[in-house]
Amino acid sequence: MVDDLGLVVPLGAGPVRRVVSLVPSLTEAVAASAAGLLAGVTDWCSHPADLDVPRIGGTKNPDVARVVALAPDLVIANDEENRRPDLDALRAAGLPVWVTDIRTLDQALHSLDRLLTVGCGLPRPPWLDAAEAAWASLAEVRPLPGAGRRAVVPIWRRPWMVLGHDTFAGDLLHRLGLHLPHAEDPDRPERYPAVPLPELLATRPDLVVLPDEPYRFTADDGPEAFPGIPAALVSGRHLTWYGPSLTEAPAVLAEQLARAV
Repeated sequence: MVDDLGLVVPLGAGPVRRVVSLVPSLTEAVAASAAGLLAGVTDWCSHPADLDVPRIGGTKNPDVARVVALAPDLVIANDEENRRPDLDALRAAGLPVWVTDIRTLDQALHSLDRLLTVGCGLPRPPWLDAAEAAWASLAEVRPLPGAGRRAVVPIWRRPWMVLGHDTFAGDLLHRLGLHLPHAEDPDRPERYPAVPLPELLATRPDLVVLPDEPYRFTADDGPEAFPGIPAALVSGRHLTWYGPSLTEAPAVLAEQLARAV
């Protein structure tokens, strides 16, 4: 049995009954599928709101000893969100670790199906079918919500960083009809390039998309840096999380893009 990176996951002979999740979106995915499996989650795991399981630190600094003490049958992680030294330490302690690697919507749907059905031994959850159907329906919408607009999508400031090549969030926005100049620029191969504000403005975007995570952009923090350019404040959970939020994401993001002012 291998994870998304092709690494062997040495699961025991019995069923998976205890899972520690190091990724908020994967926590929500497991909770929506079989909440009783969760034995530990990160401090950043905020969904579902009534989640009541032990916390094991952050995504970048999990308490390895705490995770080991919880004796999970499986630890689930993500190649982008979690640090490989932490995952190696968990493996060295004898824990099986399943790492997801998600850059597109299609990868997300496939990866989640494998994680839940193969890794955790669960039946395919109905919400996964609903998410697939929601995005398939969007593909039939004409014109798309983004309608060909060129969009700059900051994910941080001080320094300014934006969505670039090969990102899950960028793929979702592309499906909504937006064009991201920093994702299409062959001279900028980075996934999340740091770009000074004057250079961002020089791309002459039609729209700036400001999610509320990882940096919490708000109406008072972000739009003022792009005078004269419509700004869309969007849900970071619906833009960057791969899990049950994908069922709502097309409608939520389309409405938020439409409200750009």
